[in-house]
Amino acid sequence: MSLDSLLPPLGETIRCPCCDHLIPALVLTNAYLCPRHGLFEVGSKENEVIHLDSGRRWRSWQGHWYRQHQQIESLRAEFFAALDHLHHQGFHATGITLAQRYRELVTPYLDSGSDWFHRIYCGKLRLYGLPVTFQSETQADSRWQVISFELTKIPGSPKTYAYLTCTRTSKSWKK
Repeated sequence: MSLDSLLPPLGETIRCPCCDHLIPALVLTNAYLCPRHGLFEVGSKENEVIHLDSGRRWRSWQGHWYRQHQQIESLRAEFFAALDHLHHQGFHATGITLAQRYRELVTPYLDSGSDWFHRIYCGKLRLYGLPVTFQSETQADSRWQVISFELTKIPGSPKTYAYLTCTRTSKSWKK
């Protein structure tokens, strides 16, 4: 009997989806233990782990963990974190492409314009001020089964802030 047969299917160690530290597998289980975030169990889908305390799910694509959202609040939090990250890299978002699987989840939150003129003549759906498109049916590759969204970005700061950014300061505060 080899050690590999006693380990979970994802191997001896994985990176924690929350803190990105290497975490060890628990022998004779389908779980991994992060000292900071607790137990992660291997899910039923390929390359999936589930945080046992919260029920949050992540799937791996090309060595990175991507959260699988069940509620708009968690998708929104990830979206704002990505916008904040872009801002601090010197970019701003000009649009967002969402995975098809989130269409039903985000549709109640999409804005097509506040007046009849914008709804008829512009017709672009927006999410938090950014134009939204959904990944096309022809792009139904495995990447879109894992990732949630992609932001279109350009260098520089936005002229107007249609979405909230700047949750961190650029200077470090010292006591």
